Parts: sequence; structure tokens; C-alpha cells
Amino acid sequence: MHPVSLDSFTIKYKTLLEERLREAVGALETPENLAKAMLYSLEAGGKRIRPLLVFAVIDSFGKDPQNGVDAAAAIEMVHTYSLIHDDLPSMDDDDLRRGKPTNHKVFGEATAILAGDALLTLSFNMLADIPEESAPAHVKLALIKGLSAAAGAPGMVGGQVADMEGENKRLSLEQLEYIHINKTGRLLEYSIIAGAEIAGATAGQKQVLSKFAYHIGLAFQIRDDILDLEGSEEMIGKPVGSDTANEKSTYPALLGLAGAKEALDYHCGVRKNP
Repeated sequence: MHPVSLDSFTIKYKTLLEERLREAVGALETPENLAKAMLYSLEAGGKRIRPLLVFAVIDSFGKDPQNGVDAAAAIEMVHTYSLIHDDLPSMDDDDLRRGKPTNHKVFGEATAILAGDALLTLSFNMLADIPEESAPAHVKLALIKGLSAAAGAPGMVGGQVADMEGENKRLSLEQLEYIHINKTGRLLEYSIIAGAEIAGATAGQKQVLSKFAYHIGLAFQIRDDILDLEGSEEMIGKPVGSDTANEKSTYPALLGLAGAKEALDYHCGVRKNP
């Protein structure tokens, strides 16, 4: 296994992922406008962090990362569906996502909702249809079960509800962490564990990776909260200060900007104590 740069790894597997996403949606027998709405958000850009984690974990075990392309595509579909729904007027009511008009601004609310629904359901089909040589039946079952938990009521959806219920309230740090562990962290953790499942990791290895994923998930969200104050609309792809405008509890609001940066350093392993 030859070492490669992060940039070359990212370019190679983002390209592979994006080709698979277009192929999967293009193969559907569905109204043209629905397919367009699905692809509009899938192709809106983004860092593709979750799929890249799948590929990177498989690669770290010395296995072929391409075995994870369908799982990576499924995860990106779930993530994209969640963004489409988050942006709706009934939720965050955002006009921009990744620097482009949000899905409902282009296709209307009803089609945006259905595009999100279609991406969510297609994700499970992607996992069920992974070729046997890439993931045997017991691995596919574990992937399907894991995604259901990570994306559903015990995970991302539950975290989203807690986030909405926390608006206009002063949350504790424990309550805020619950939101972010579930709303953001669970799908990131699933991405890492999905790669481990496909690579044939042991139970002990998956336990260590889960701990790593916990810190990555919180670091990701703390950084996002900081960027909401210090970033630019071009950098974050949506209006700066939208969390403040929506009166959401954030790490800088609870800990101060300096305290949030210290917490970020802790979860990134830069400092020992939070």
C-alpha cells in the first residue's frame, strides 16, 4: 500500500462517489422533476466528509476503498435529505445552502420534501444492493440496521427535534452535547463504523473507532458554531450568524468564543482537559 496525499485521496474518492450518486439517481424510473430535485442537492457541492471517512477507514485496514462506494453514497444521500428538510420554512427556513438557493426555493416545498424522502429511502436500497464480493449478507444487514439507528429517532432525527425544542431556551452544556451527538455525531460515527464493517474490523477495533468518532462529531459541530460567528457566507455556504438569528444555543454562546475554541482543541486532541 503506497502512501498518498490527502488531496489526491480526496479527489479520487470524491470523483468515484459523485459518479455513483449520479448513476444511482439516473437509473431510477421516476418523474423527471423529482430526479432533478434529488440531483440538485446531491450535486450542490460540500466537503463529502462522511463518505470520505468510509473510504479512509477501509483504506486504513489495507482493503480496497472502492468496496465502500455504495455505503458512502447511501450516507451522502441521508445527509443530503437531512439538509433539504432542515432548510424548509417549517424548520430553519434558509434561503441558501452551500452558496446556492435551497432546494425548496428552486423546486417548491412539496417537491423538496419528496426529494428528501426519495433520497432517504434510496439509501437503504443502495445498502441492500451492495455486491456480495464487497460486503456479504451479514455485513449488509449490519449496515442497514446501523443506518436506521443513526439516521432515525434514536439518532439524527431525535437530535433535530431536541434542537428545535431548544430554540429560544438557555440549554445546559449537557443538553447541547446531546443534540450534537445525535443530530451531527451519529451519522459521522456511522460513517466510520460502516467502513470498519466493510473492512472486517473486530469488535475491539470498532469500539476504539467509536470513541474516535465521538470526539470527531463534537469537534465538527463546535467548529461549525465558531464559523457561524467568524466565518464568511462564501466559506460556510449560508448566511453568517443564522444560528444566532434563530436563537439557538451554541458552544460559543455557552462557553464564550475562547471557551469554545478550548473545547475544540480538547476534542481534536490538542489539549488534555476540556
